[in-house]
Amino acid sequence: MTFDRVPVADLALAGVLAVAGVAGTALAGAMAQPPAPVGAGGHALVVVAALALAARRRRPLGTLAAAALCTSAYLVLGYVYGPILIVFMFAVYSAARHAPPRPAVWCCAAALGLLLIHLLTADRELGGLGVVPVAAWVVVPAAIGYGLGVRQESVQQARAEAIRQRVDDERLRVAQEVHDIVGHGLAAIKMQADIALHVMARRPDQAQVALAAISRSSGQALDELRATLAVVRRVDGDDRTPAPGLGRLEDLRQRMADAGVRVRLHTSGERAAEIPAAVDLAGYRIVQESLTNVLRHSGSGQADVTVHYETGSVAITIANPVTDSPSVGAGSGIPGMRARVEALGGEFTAGPVARRFEVHARLPTGSRA
Repeated sequence: MTFDRVPVADLALAGVLAVAGVAGTALAGAMAQPPAPVGAGGHALVVVAALALAARRRRPLGTLAAAALCTSAYLVLGYVYGPILIVFMFAVYSAARHAPPRPAVWCCAAALGLLLIHLLTADRELGGLGVVPVAAWVVVPAAIGYGLGVRQESVQQARAEAIRQRVDDERLRVAQEVHDIVGHGLAAIKMQADIALHVMARRPDQAQVALAAISRSSGQALDELRATLAVVRRVDGDDRTPAPGLGRLEDLRQRMADAGVRVRLHTSGERAAEIPAAVDLAGYRIVQESLTNVLRHSGSGQADVTVHYETGSVAITIANPVTDSPSVGAGSGIPGMRARVEALGGEFTAGPVARRFEVHARLPTGSRA
């Protein structure tokens, strides 16, 4: 795990809890009756447990395991109750919120077992009811995390369904257009063909006029049909060729190489089982448009494409060295990409970054976050 992949909010939370945890632990030890100063080992356990929260979204079960081990060790060593318990509850909440339900339940149960050990090894003032408050440290944040996770999942499913509905609506519109084009064209052709057959023997010149009309009608119908089917290919592909999507970026890389642009393609993360077709297509088109801009406007002849699958989204970055060409980023390509991304509820940026021109897009996949 690299820090550029960790959400800034989680890094900030881990840092704040680490600093506040050390200060709060020292204060709790000083205020205890009698005073019970916490040694360097106790402070180290607090810091490690807090810093583990930086991975709470990407590795929620690992974060819970680290926090539970540190908290259990802290309590077994006899240190005073303090902020480390807040850190532990954050880890439980994150596991219930971001991990699959079944593994999260087992890990929370194991974490509870680790915390109960200190009741058997240390003299605490919780008495015979000690199991109840210790269990609350796990049950309460787990219930909150699970409830919010279910709510977030329903929101993501509703958004994915809305995307699928837009795609289905577009398919229906195209089908209606095809029906009208083919129906009108065939009706006109049939009428002209009947006229030609009727007058062919007696007035060949009029039959020739009817055949010319058939040719024009069929040509116009074919032109309209090709234009309409081009929309079908852009939306959902056809039966002869695979639909454009992020899974076909290697083919795109090879075509750009043939055109003279060397593309380095990097893929990381675990791709969701089902990515909405509109999102998959948008990701492909963003890469395609960006590389086309590199081909047209950049003299570097090289680009880096990074696709990182995250929980609930896919992040795409296309970068190339900045040249002296004044037309980099000009035209309608970047506004078109921005509109495509924002229409799906994503985020889009484009511009120079450290002597490179970068296009970055984050698209929601509709999976659980």
